[in-house]
Formats: sequence, structure tokens, C-alpha cells
Amino acid sequence: MSAPSIIRPSIIQFSLSSSNYSKSDLMQQKKQLSLFDLSMIVVSLVIGMGVFRTPVNVAAKAQVPELFYLAWFIGGFVAFCGALTYAEIGSRYPVTGGYYKIFSSAYHPSIAFAINCIVIISSAASVAAISIIGAEYLSKIILPIDKQNETYRVVIAITTILTFYFINLLGLKASSKTQNVLTIIKIGMILTLICAVFFGGQAQTVTPVFKTVGGALPNWADYGKALGLCLIAVSFSYAGYAQTINFGGEVKEAKKVIPRSIIIGLTIIVMLYLTINYVYVKVIGFEELKSAESIAAILASKIFGPAGFNALSVIIFFSVMGYINVNLLSNPRAMFAMGEEGALPKIFSRMNKKTEVITISLTVFTLIAVVIIFYAKTFDKILNYTIFLESISMASSAATIFILRKRTAHLDKKTIYTVPLYPILPIIFIAAYTFVAFSIYADDPDAALNGLYIFVGFLAIYFVSRWFSKK
Repeated sequence: MSAPSIIRPSIIQFSLSSSNYSKSDLMQQKKQLSLFDLSMIVVSLVIGMGVFRTPVNVAAKAQVPELFYLAWFIGGFVAFCGALTYAEIGSRYPVTGGYYKIFSSAYHPSIAFAINCIVIISSAASVAAISIIGAEYLSKIILPIDKQNETYRVVIAITTILTFYFINLLGLKASSKTQNVLTIIKIGMILTLICAVFFGGQAQTVTPVFKTVGGALPNWADYGKALGLCLIAVSFSYAGYAQTINFGGEVKEAKKVIPRSIIIGLTIIVMLYLTINYVYVKVIGFEELKSAESIAAILASKIFGPAGFNALSVIIFFSVMGYINVNLLSNPRAMFAMGEEGALPKIFSRMNKKTEVITISLTVFTLIAVVIIFYAKTFDKILNYTIFLESISMASSAATIFILRKRTAHLDKKTIYTVPLYPILPIIFIAAYTFVAFSIYADDPDAALNGLYIFVGFLAIYFVSRWFSKK
């Protein structure tokens, strides 16, 4: 390991594996993202369509409201443990494409390549699938009945993705400001739905009862298993903020701003999630929530009456737009980092000198999402396989904090953020996601095993490509 040396106040050069920061990391990049910009990115990385769907799954698995609320509370607490952990990681290692580089530096480039390929493809698939959902809602408002078919929905979905692609081509400043507007609108719309609680709740028709397979009285093991199944959906409703560290090289005063933005963003998210889930139970009724088809539509109808569906369609579409834009912001930066280190062809690390846009990576990610639109239905199955690996990646990426602490011990603690109650909070986060991974395996072993096969497949691709490049 080479001895660390200070390059300048905003970037610290140190060796985490056999190599130091790449040359482009040491370049003077424009620091364009402020605390507000990055906080809004955190919110949009987490809040997508999940808040309008997963509560139904959680209620069905929980069976009783006490377990339902406990799952969302535990999910929020675990998210804060993760937020504080990633805040220190981002503060100690502020580089563009950080989510790739922490794996590459702390473990091995092959692991970084495999995990980030899965994240990129699953993100592109999510962008494709969610853009179609948004197109379905929007088409019912803007198109006549005879044109509300699959062809027109695909056109709307692709047009939406390409619109934000061109916005991102204008530069980080334009795309981040657009993201700020979309996120504020999204937060405002969720707050509007929360107001449904003031329009009268629905009386509980059936008293919820926790049922076991044999009909016997439930024990702690039964409750623990149910909680684990609840946390699968809850954890992924809170997931996404870890990718904030991809923007480390483009943040003003990164060592201070990254931690604060993650904490501020997660605070907003947890408050919104806990509140709207209380409203779902209060307005819809817990037993009815277990099988409700469109929970957001029910809240919208309470506020807007017959026009509730149109209001919901607008809410869904704005949520979709924010999700598409933030993924076009984040994922190309991981591809940029992979290009820098040679895991992908060097062309992926090319940056437009005038706009500082990672044009090739952005274009390729957009094309992947557009192509997947035509195969979205079959791709859902692949997405299920990646859920298990995302739990593993969250736990293993958070674990890099122990390695980073040792290898960056020379840094002035006054200039970086440090996790309170270390190592307790990181251990809680890692243990929680490990528990979720085991819960997924217990509930669907095939999905977990297939996820591992996909991971091994990407490892093989990495080593084969390296072998060919040496040849």
C-alpha cells in the first residue's frame, strides 16, 4: 500500500487496494450539487412507486396492525442506521461513481463489477416498467378511448424517458434543478394524500387476527417469521439512498454535504412513510388494506371525489418522472467509474468537456431502459432474482466502513463525518439486511439461488473479458 498524501482539501488520495484514485478523480471538477440538490436526490432515489403499493403486501404478511406499524418503524430505524453509515462512507470517499469504487477498492473489482451490473440492469428495468405504469395512467387522461392501447402507452413511456435523457444532456445543473422541482411536487402530492385522513375514515368491519398454518396460537417464532416477510417489502421501500455516494465528486463541500443530505432526505422519507401508512389504515381499514388494489386511488377519491382518479393519475405520473430522472442521474455515474477502472470499455468514462456530462454512459443506460420496455413483462422475473442480491450488496457495501476507517485513519476527524455509536449502528444495519436476505431465501429459495447464479454469471463475464483484454 502506498503512503497517503493530501492532494487538496476536497479530495484525499489514499490507497484502498493496489491502486490510488484514478486520474479523473484528481481533476478539478465543477462542484455543482448543493445540500438542497442532494437532499432532493436522496428523496427521489427512495420514493418511487413503492409507497403506493408495498403497504398492501406488508399488511397481508403482518396480519395484524401492530406488526404492520412495527415493520415500518423498524424499517425506518434501520434506514437511519444505514444513512449514518453511508454518510461516513461518502465523507471518507467522495468520488464520482462511489458505489462502484467502494466495492472495487475494499473487496475486488470483480465483485464491484458483478454487483453494479445487477444494480444497473435492475434499475434500467425498473425505469422501463415504471414508465409504462405512468404511461397507462396518463393515457387515460390525455388520449381518447380508441387510442388507449399498448402501442400508444409504449410511445408515451419512451417519450418520457427520452425527454429526461435530453435534459440530462444539458448538464448536471439542469437535471438537478429539474429533479428539485419534481421532488417538491412529489412531496406535496403525498402530503395532499395524507390529508385524506381529515375527510373521514372507514369503520373497521373485521377485527384482524394473526393466523398460523395449523390454527394453533401464534408464538414468537411465528411473529418473527411474519416480521421478516414484512421487512422484505419495507426494506426495499426504503432502499436507494446508498447510491447518493455516486455523486461524491460533484458535490460542493462533499465531506459535509453528503452526510447532511442523506440524513435530511431520510428524515423526510421516514416521516412521510410512517404518516401515510397510518392514513392508509385509518381511511381504508386494516383488513381491507390487505387486498386493496389501488390504495392511493382510495385516498384521492376521499379528497377529490369523482375526479380522484384523474388526480391520482397526475400524482403517479409526476412520481414516475422523478424516478426516471434520478436514475438517469445516478446509474451512468457507476458506469463511468467502471469505465475508469477498465471493468467496462474506457469509452464509458468519457465526459463532455463543456457540459461535464457522461454522454456515453448516459446514452447506453437510456437505450437499455428503452429496449427493456419491449420486454418488461418477462424482465419482471429477473428483477425478482435481484432482490436477494440487493440485500447482500447493501450489507456488504455498508461493511466497507470498517475497512475505510482503518485505511483512512490519517484523515482529520474534524473535516469528515463519523457515525455516532460506532460500530453499533453499522452492525445493526448489516444484521438487518442479512436477516432480510435469509427471509427471502426462506420464502423463495429459487429466487435467492437464481440471484446467486446471476451474480456468478457476471463474475465470469468480468474475468473472461479481462482475459481477452490481456490477450
